[in-house]
This record gives sequence, structure tokens and C-alpha cells, in this order.
Amino acid sequence: MSERLPTAIASAVGRRGPILIRPAECADRDAIARLARLTDRRVPATELLVAEVDGSVLAAAPVEGGVPLTDPFLVTVDVTELLALRTAQLRAAA
Repeated sequence: MSERLPTAIASAVGRRGPILIRPAECADRDAIARLARLTDRRVPATELLVAEVDGSVLAAAPVEGGVPLTDPFLVTVDVTELLALRTAQLRAAA
């Protein structure tokens, strides 16, 4: 995200609360299924990390790599980049 962001995206990202990147839990199942439905995709049958903001899961990504599940109606460029960074770190450490 080193490039200059469009004003609308920068504003949405700037107003965002703290982002928590963590392993997905059973309690996240409904939120992750919702993201999959919104993008007409399946929930990966592998370990996932989620990006949570203010108690809501905004994105989920497979630890082994791949395209994250995100809400297409929200700005998620910042959280998906953080998920990509963290999944890369976990793969490198494995």
C-alpha cells in the first residue's frame, strides 16, 4: 500500500479501528460463510486467519496462501494486505 490511495479508500481506512489478525475459531464460522456467499465462493477446507475490526470479521485467508474471502461492499485493501503478510510469515516459519 505504498501507492497513494484514492480519497474514498484512504478515508475508509483512516476511520477504521484497530485490526486484529488471528486464527479463525469455530465462533467465526457464520461470518466466514457469509463472506463466501457474498463472493459466490466456498470456504476453504484449511486453516484460516481472519481480520477482525470492532468485533466483525472483514476478511478471511487460508494460511497456506490463496485468495482471501472479503466483503465486496467494504473497503478491505488494508486488511487483505495484512492477512497476506501474516500468512506469508507463517508459511516461512513452517
